[in-house]
Amino acid sequence: MSTLADQLGYGPDAKLIILNCDDLGSTRSANIAIYDALRNGRGTSASLMVPCPWARDAAAMYRGEDVGVHLTLNAEWETYRWGPITHAPSLFDGDGGFPRTITDVWDHADLDEVRRECRAQIERAIVWGFDVTHLDSHMGTMQLRPEFFDIYLELAIDFQLPLRMAGASAQRVIGFPYRDLAAAEGVVFPDYFVSTPVGSRRVIERTLFNLRPGVTEVYLHPATDTDELRASHPDWPNRIEDYAFLTTDKSLVDLIERSGAQLIGFKPLRDFQRTR
Repeated sequence: MSTLADQLGYGPDAKLIILNCDDLGSTRSANIAIYDALRNGRGTSASLMVPCPWARDAAAMYRGEDVGVHLTLNAEWETYRWGPITHAPSLFDGDGGFPRTITDVWDHADLDEVRRECRAQIERAIVWGFDVTHLDSHMGTMQLRPEFFDIYLELAIDFQLPLRMAGASAQRVIGFPYRDLAAAEGVVFPDYFVSTPVGSRRVIERTLFNLRPGVTEVYLHPATDTDELRASHPDWPNRIEDYAFLTTDKSLVDLIERSGAQLIGFKPLRDFQRTR
């Protein structure tokens, strides 16, 4: 079977990599770092958390970069909370925000309220002026259970947007053929997806060393070092490391060159999906 890179016109042996910056809008620190990575570093795409307090600030900073919607149904941090923009009752925990865990969402969320909330997040990003390039899911909540994935896929079809998609090897573990279902509906997604921790240098180095022909997505969580970030995110040192890796660390440039990879965002995938 031909790779997505081949279908996009790059040739059967082309190695394309999406360096996505997750959690745009989560903090002012993330907004500054992510736009710097997109404009001056090696970031090629970003994912906006519409319900977060700094999402409107991210919209004010937007200049047409490759930005998708990071569909958000969780607020995982202990002292930093955000909640559904539709105020849906089943999407609140007892602490005034989204549930902290994926399991809590799966056990208590009303699916109609999930559908309305996720659609509202996409529509709000569009109203704010974003030329939305793709959809993905914060913490994978929308991707890993079939009834939630159905909504995820429905939105991709309705808005004609490509999706972040877990790798083919995980289908047996997760228990349903999500990639096959999306492909049958004409939805586009990268050939490969590498799940990376916050502070993802080592994983990305290994990924580039072993890069296969096709389109591969990896993601990072860049943020600048501020009191706000340190207070809100316990993993703040790794987010600062991700920022440096994308913007000031010359080793990433060398790794990309040695791997033979070409950087790409989600816009070509979206345009391909909409025209084929």
